[in-house]
Amino acid sequence: MLAQTGTGTPPAGDSWLHELKWDGVRAITAWDGDSIAMRSRNDNEMSATYPELASGARQLEPGVILDGEVVTLDVDGVPSFELLQRRMNLHAPGLVSDAVQAVPVTYIVFDLLASAAGSLLTTPLESRQAQLAELELPTGFVLSAIHYDPDPIWRFAQDRGIEGVVSKRRGSLYRPGVRSPDWVKSVVFRSVRALIVGFTEGEGGRSGGFGALVLGLPDGESMRWIGSVGSGFSESAVRSIREALDQMAVPDSPFEPVVQVPGQITWVQPALVAMVQYKQWTGAGRLRGPSFKGFTDSPLETITWDSEGPNAVG
Repeated sequence: MLAQTGTGTPPAGDSWLHELKWDGVRAITAWDGDSIAMRSRNDNEMSATYPELASGARQLEPGVILDGEVVTLDVDGVPSFELLQRRMNLHAPGLVSDAVQAVPVTYIVFDLLASAAGSLLTTPLESRQAQLAELELPTGFVLSAIHYDPDPIWRFAQDRGIEGVVSKRRGSLYRPGVRSPDWVKSVVFRSVRALIVGFTEGEGGRSGGFGALVLGLPDGESMRWIGSVGSGFSESAVRSIREALDQMAVPDSPFEPVVQVPGQITWVQPALVAMVQYKQWTGAGRLRGPSFKGFTDSPLETITWDSEGPNAVG
């Protein structure tokens, strides 16, 4: 069952229950007493990739089917998709064994699709959650916390850099494969004011325009690359921005030390400030999920950096 995207903050009222939106890999886990199946949204089998979770699932009652998210938590206890990518798509036993030690994972469980007594797909949400809460979950399996008031959990997601909140309608049934209005995901978007320092060549429908704008922020006397943004532009904006940037072209990269920015880059004078919406910073100091929102005359962000990336925005 999939969630529809909300238009802002989580829905309010007594009709909804709320939980954090975990930033990981969705997994349906089933144990029939003989074999384990861990299936991704694309129906890929993941038991070999996360053997510690597959082993733990054997401690469940036969017949149990769980819905949840495989996540990796950073040092602050925040889900990090960037860290999880070190575990994803690994199959060779030696590589998997090393990764289990280096990048531990947790299975956040948020729904119970079947118990030893049979299917729960037509059982209302609250009853499924009540039965799930009574299960003795194995090591590495954690029950997702349910909240009745959306405001505190929304503020928590904003403050801790978590992706957002999923709200579920009371009394709703589980509808496999359906993107249902009974589940609503509200994503926390953040914004940053950054310099446009270059652009990549446009292709296809953007031929003659640009593919993405290369973004930078001052770091002392040097410039840091914080990623590139290629979404959020109308066709007319792509053309007009390209015309302006062509007049601002310069021969050299502004980044010191020089970084390898992907693509064929035309560098420009760092004079235009873009307002960019994004989901999170990566540990490498890049914007995740950036979208262009317009130009601004407001001052640039002040960011402190450490060995793990951006540390604070002021």
